[in-house]
Amino acid sequence: MKKIALVVLAVMSLVLTSCGKEKVVINGVADLENKKIGVQSGTTGEAWVQENVKGSKIASFKSGIDAALDLKTGRIDAVVLDELPAKEIVAHNDDLTIIYDPVFTNSKEEYAIAIKKGNKELLDNVNKTIDTLKANGEYDKLIQAFMPADGNIVVPEAKNSSASKVIKLGTNAAFPPFEYIDGKNVAGFDIEMGRAIAETCGAKLEVVDMNFDSLIPALASGAIDFIAAGMSVTEERKQNVDFSVPYFASEQVIIIRK
Repeated sequence: MKKIALVVLAVMSLVLTSCGKEKVVINGVADLENKKIGVQSGTTGEAWVQENVKGSKIASFKSGIDAALDLKTGRIDAVVLDELPAKEIVAHNDDLTIIYDPVFTNSKEEYAIAIKKGNKELLDNVNKTIDTLKANGEYDKLIQAFMPADGNIVVPEAKNSSASKVIKLGTNAAFPPFEYIDGKNVAGFDIEMGRAIAETCGAKLEVVDMNFDSLIPALASGAIDFIAAGMSVTEERKQNVDFSVPYFASEQVIIIRK
């Protein structure tokens, strides 16, 4: 599995010194006040920091990986990001660590597939697919493949579709293990779910990779048919899209330098 951006992070050996600056100590959410905080643009992590952290200086990035690069160099003090992508970043960077906080643990977020408002046929097919995957054991197999206890992800072999109809999945391939670049292809838990959705619809899947904050506008314009991108269900987003039944629960965490 090749994740070029993560490899770049892993091989960096930056030595961070205080250089006369006051040491930054962050042990939880309460310590984020007045700090420089990195977030991924358009995410619930960004919204949470904006609404809840007083005096914070927010730096928005295209991906959590980009935010982690600035954290490593000391340009920011912490990163607020979803748990599994954060764990993937920290696994490749010994100088970073994760802090969990009850504020996040007690308010987990649910991921769901986003569909253009009013597209009931596709919404029904997406819900049917999720229910079927959970009932026949395929969902658990995907969990074991992309979130294994030993950390060794095994990407299932893609099935070739002979369907002439094409359905477009919009995603942001910087959110492992849900979506990331593997060689020349976009892979991940959400992508495999997308293939199953396409099969239910009698179509073949086309994956469209873009910035996370461009996904909902692309859906509204018809450039894509649905979004599978570790997207949390929020009241604000529900004004613009219809959500499927939830398929995964996650929480925000804080990444800091050790």
